[in-house]
Amino acid sequence: MTEGKKSFVKGIYCNREYSWLQFNRRVLDQASDLTNPLLERCKFLAIFCSNLDEFFMVRVGSLLNESKLDPSARENKTDLTAEEQVEGILGVVKGLYKESSAVFSRLKAELSRNGMRILRPYELTPRQRTQCEAHFYEAVLPLLSPMVLDAKHPMIRFENKHLYMMFELEKEGRPMFGVMAIPAAAERLFRIEGGKKINLITIEDLVSEFGHYAFPGYSVKGKAMLRVTRNADFDTDVDDADLEHDFDFSKYMKRKVGMRPMLDAVRLEIDKNSDRLRSFVLKNLNLKKSYCFKVEHYLDYKFLFSLGKYFPEDKVSILKYPPFRGRVASDLQPPVSLIERVRERDVFLAYPFDSMDPLVRLLNECAEDKRVVSIKITIYRLDNHSRIVEALKRASENGKEVTVVIELCARFDEENNMYFAGVLQEAGCTIIYGMQNYKVHSKIISVLLSEGGEVEYITHLGTGNYNESTAKQYTDLNIITANREIGEDAAAFFRNIAICNTDYKYDRLLVAPQGLKKGLLECIDEQIERAKAGKPARIVAKMNSLTDKQMIDRLYEAGRSGVKISMIVRGICCLLPGIPGETDNIRIISIVGRFLEHSRIYCFGEGEERKMYISSADLMTRNTDRRVEIATPVLDKSIEERIYRMLTVMLSDNIKARVFLPDGGYKRTEQVGEGIDSQNVFLSGV
Repeated sequence: MTEGKKSFVKGIYCNREYSWLQFNRRVLDQASDLTNPLLERCKFLAIFCSNLDEFFMVRVGSLLNESKLDPSARENKTDLTAEEQVEGILGVVKGLYKESSAVFSRLKAELSRNGMRILRPYELTPRQRTQCEAHFYEAVLPLLSPMVLDAKHPMIRFENKHLYMMFELEKEGRPMFGVMAIPAAAERLFRIEGGKKINLITIEDLVSEFGHYAFPGYSVKGKAMLRVTRNADFDTDVDDADLEHDFDFSKYMKRKVGMRPMLDAVRLEIDKNSDRLRSFVLKNLNLKKSYCFKVEHYLDYKFLFSLGKYFPEDKVSILKYPPFRGRVASDLQPPVSLIERVRERDVFLAYPFDSMDPLVRLLNECAEDKRVVSIKITIYRLDNHSRIVEALKRASENGKEVTVVIELCARFDEENNMYFAGVLQEAGCTIIYGMQNYKVHSKIISVLLSEGGEVEYITHLGTGNYNESTAKQYTDLNIITANREIGEDAAAFFRNIAICNTDYKYDRLLVAPQGLKKGLLECIDEQIERAKAGKPARIVAKMNSLTDKQMIDRLYEAGRSGVKISMIVRGICCLLPGIPGETDNIRIISIVGRFLEHSRIYCFGEGEERKMYISSADLMTRNTDRRVEIATPVLDKSIEERIYRMLTVMLSDNIKARVFLPDGGYKRTEQVGEGIDSQNVFLSGV
């Protein structure tokens, strides 16, 4: 165990930032996993880098904010200050850069063996160089806006995550710097014609090699490509919005989002060891050298997502995952009325293995059905071309009461949500921007039907967003029910949102910030009592992250009491399992595969006494205490059994699963007998 790692582990706890970095290492691991096709492995490297970008923008940004506001404050599990955490992060990240560089080298070599070469300027033949130079003059140079930095041309403000080329220049014995942004309007990759292989070069390499032509009369003494990452963490407060923007939270959010590009720098990436350029930029960014990372290959790997379009179609089919379409059960297909189908019995959908189409069709049916009086929905993230929005608009235009609780503080989706809020409001929908200073992260639709004076409810509850794109990429669970108790709770939920009331006792639903943690803790306590009485006691749970200290401590107590605990935690996990005499009744695995594991399942007990919930909430303090979240009981025994079988398969995964170790690291599962990739099992319909 390294010294840096020691500081991130204390007793039964693992620091959340270190745990997240270990998660991203598991993503990087998939870029080397030969069970994944080549182009998919390239995508995993790009995802790893994108994840790291967001980590610096959000988590490092947040820690730097904390270190300024209260430098002596310590986090409640490993007792580290914000500054100590950042120092540890920077050390771990340097290692991740080395690992990702080695991964790219291997991918590049394998791409070459499959007929594609991603060339650097020094690898160009004279003929290829001539062709690249001509393309630079014709298609790139006109898009460049070069600038010399001097008294009349002061330092530019580097935009977040944008690529820039800097030159050390000299003219008439006078040294200065030149800078220009890599044009976003240009194609990222240029295909060099000729040869048997597909030869590609990035636009930044073209600018690096030929960019000096933009500075005629200057001699180039040095050059470097760089990229700046800026803090994206900002707080929002309803009281501020009320005071500053006449009670219009959307105006307040527009101003806040507009400030994001102006926030402080938290990272500098540079591709050359140019001391003079690096020192100049760090000084202007007010960053220490430890926040600067030398990158061996590329500063941005997004271009790896587009490699498939350069291969012939027959080749691409071998280099990517086999295509699939989410299933639609025969009893959910047209001309079946989905309203009538749900009234008969609960409907279960497991994305992406099941299609989202039945839910969209249900909303369209509700938009037209004369029995439907109202539709109410929470929205956190939406597809850019949302069929959900179209259905809601149609319902409103048909005279239904449509209420949309749309969360404007969904990080990096704020502008998209503000746009759709305007679209829906224009269509006549009632728009609510969340509840006080709580993010509304719940995934719920409440449909009210009235026929012959009788009121009925149809309720959808899920673990993921109403986003058609992510429903094809994220694993999420959904239940659509006509259960009256659930329906009445759902109706009450929307009434409480409208009047900002968090103090309400629901009959069936567990609702944060008041009832969710309390309800789950009571379920854990029931298993503790069973274990103390010598009865079988079991907890099986699946989530994205586990950081809530109160939940961790109660799970620890349960394990010490003899409760057998199995958890699937995709990302951050602050509870260390398998410590002899402490957490040896707790087993934790992480699954990173083709689809993003996103469902949250909380299961207590076994057999007839089993209680199961699916939820929008992870066991993080932000979810349990500072958000409006929902966990719904799984009342249909056939659905409960199906979900439990899914949990069993995932816990048996020995291909994509990694076992969490007592020292905070992870290892591959031991493959004994048949190989089980749980996501492939679900794709096959088992």
